[in-house]
Amino acid sequence: MTPQNLLDHLDQGRIWPHASGLSLDTAYARALEVRAMRIQRGEHPKGYKVGFTNRTIWPRYNVFAPIWGSVWDSTVTLSEGEGEVSLAHTCQPRLEPEVVFGMKATPAANATLEDLFRAIDWIAPGFEVVQSHLPDWKFEAADTVADGGLHAHLLVGRHLPLRDLADTATTLDKLLASARVSLEKNGQTVEEGQGSSVLDSPLRALLHFAQTLRACPGAPDLQAGDVITTGTWTDAWPVRPGEQWTARFSASLGDLSLRLTD
Repeated sequence: MTPQNLLDHLDQGRIWPHASGLSLDTAYARALEVRAMRIQRGEHPKGYKVGFTNRTIWPRYNVFAPIWGSVWDSTVTLSEGEGEVSLAHTCQPRLEPEVVFGMKATPAANATLEDLFRAIDWIAPGFEVVQSHLPDWKFEAADTVADGGLHAHLLVGRHLPLRDLADTATTLDKLLASARVSLEKNGQTVEEGQGSSVLDSPLRALLHFAQTLRACPGAPDLQAGDVITTGTWTDAWPVRPGEQWTARFSASLGDLSLRLTD
């Protein structure tokens, strides 16, 4: 599929007629071409999403390593605890509770966890609405990359200054690994998850992503102000307009509620 084909399906929420047939490297190149087209038409990248970091769901989706894609000023919404997202023009949308990082600097080359810790500004609870343009969420890893990392929308909750949670990378790593989330739909708990499912902790998922991004030809490096969401703590749950979802995180991360509309 051409970059224009990919962008058209993102804009219109249409099912692809067939799988992309791309290699993983070519899929990232296509995704970067789509990124350039979105910038050219006036959208502004706000950071990145990292997907398939939760090893417990790899067999369900036949993807066995993390992927990444861009997030946009047109797809990111900030909230102090409750927000609203429209599902218009999404394709087979699902919902994921995640931890989101805000960067204050570009991490050092070959960064350690401590180097990465020093480059982070804040942490927040998040909800990502993900989507698939292939029927029934059946795809290969390259398809998910070409499909914009499956990103549709990101709701970011209250920003917690990093130093309010931990004073070292080791402390933060352990805190996030042991943290839990309870996911509720219309007031009923549907699943619980733990931070350690996300590549052992969201901080380690962020480090893996920083290294992967730097190794991708043509990809921009992380910058101050970038927002990065690091992968779901539960399965991705199908959603419909009219539903109310809440993620209740432990470890002082707080709660986040989302209303879904047409």
